[in-house]
Amino acid sequence: MMLKTCRSVCSLQQRFSCLLTSPSRQQQYNRTLIAAFSTKGMDKFDLPKRLQGSTPSVWNEYIALAMQYKPLNLGQGFPDDAAPEYVTNSLADIAKDENPLLHQYTRGNGHVRLVQALSKLYSGLIGREVNPLTDILVTSGAYEALYSTIMGHVDVGDEVIIIEPFFDCYEPMVKMANGIPRFIPLKLSEKDGPISSADWVLDEAELEKLFNEKTKMIILNTPHNPTGKVFHRKELELIADLCRKWNVLCVSDEVYEWLVFDGVEHIRICTLPGMWDRTITIGSAGKTFSVTGWKIGWAYGPQQLIRNLQMVHQNCVYTCPTPMQEGVARSFEVELARLGKPESYFLSLPRELQPKRDFMAKFLSEAGMRPTIPEGGYFMVADWTPLEAKLNLESEPDKYRDYKFTKWMTKNMGLQGIPPSAFYSEPNKHLGEDFVRYCFIKKQENLNKAAELLKNWK
Repeated sequence: MMLKTCRSVCSLQQRFSCLLTSPSRQQQYNRTLIAAFSTKGMDKFDLPKRLQGSTPSVWNEYIALAMQYKPLNLGQGFPDDAAPEYVTNSLADIAKDENPLLHQYTRGNGHVRLVQALSKLYSGLIGREVNPLTDILVTSGAYEALYSTIMGHVDVGDEVIIIEPFFDCYEPMVKMANGIPRFIPLKLSEKDGPISSADWVLDEAELEKLFNEKTKMIILNTPHNPTGKVFHRKELELIADLCRKWNVLCVSDEVYEWLVFDGVEHIRICTLPGMWDRTITIGSAGKTFSVTGWKIGWAYGPQQLIRNLQMVHQNCVYTCPTPMQEGVARSFEVELARLGKPESYFLSLPRELQPKRDFMAKFLSEAGMRPTIPEGGYFMVADWTPLEAKLNLESEPDKYRDYKFTKWMTKNMGLQGIPPSAFYSEPNKHLGEDFVRYCFIKKQENLNKAAELLKNWK
């Protein structure tokens, strides 16, 4: 073996001896020699099988696009205006607080002051006692709450039902847990006139067929991103009936729980008969207080379900930043004192957003698009295809037309949206190609700029 290796090296040296006459050629030779001996060895460090097939998220791609072309960014879902003063001031006060422990590790499963505030809030909202120490886990954003839930409950071969379009981390997280995602799309009812998010509906028979003995979990998102759909009681009762029938866990992603419009009621599925014992509900301080950069989320549910999440959390994140958790706790304490009153941020924020929602629907319609009016959340999807004749989509090499549209608009119009096909499984991506997603939790001046851009283009 040693002799064979020496002969291989000598052969390579003879083959490239003509390249050794300059430093640059010497470097080329060295790289070639290293590659010859290391390519096979590097296979050992490829992605594990459970991660193979993973691709960069739409956010990585579109953040890079925004940095390059500097468009008016209505794509990403974060506010560009100031958060409430009492929220941001809480963090400033904590930085100057005399208690040095506010800058050290706190309880791994959640800062005590925060879980107590969450317990008081949700115990009142769902009409049952939520134990702060056993029924709540504080996580690094709702993102980690989803991760800990899926990794903590999904086993090899378990089937997980995902409603499309979906927040794009659901599918890869299920696959990382070696589960099998099963998809069902919301379908837009054909109708004339304005479209509401309530017009995006599940096919009941199709949903029933997905449930079987292998079904471990269904992921529900209400209010829904990106359509803005708020699942109504009848729809939730159907899902609950199937969960009880097949002994299935419901993961309810309710990060937009306070952002509902037009008098629509947000119903927490864990309050339906027989659902508390089989529901994990996920929330977000970023969405609740308009501080997405704080990355504090939580999951609540019965102890026997939450303990699985705690096991993942303790071996992954372990604990979240103490100052952020303390700041969220203090902010909740302010809101708990005025819950249900007009001055509550939970009520004032949707009041401020509804005119912005209506303004965006108006300027998108005037530009020729066909928007879906959301009942909740702060996103709006719109059918852009009436504009297709005015676009040169062939200039964009992407596979899906919504990617072509959003990139063309970013580069040529200076207005960025997000392609909804990113929120569908591969077989169903065509269902999102006619749409674009915009975010309306933005300063009015930026919404005005977007309206002006589209008006001038038209």
